[in-house]
Amino acid sequence: LPLATVVILAGLSAIPQEIHDAALQFVRKISGFRAPSKTNEAAFNEAVRSVAEAGSVLFRSLRVRGEAVA
Repeated sequence: LPLATVVILAGLSAIPQEIHDAALQFVRKISGFRAPSKTNEAAFNEAVRSVAEAGSVLFRSLRVRGEAVA
């Protein structure tokens, strides 16, 4: 998966919509579908939700060098 084909979220302040959009782009890329059929819609949407949640966890967990730990 070439990085040039995936949007990289800059910084650690990604908003939920940006994380969702990146998750949607990723699921579209790996599934090969721009939009799923009705049969696969639930699985597609669940994959987007799961990837977005993983992205949110990642952003909450990352620390910037030199940042004070609260």
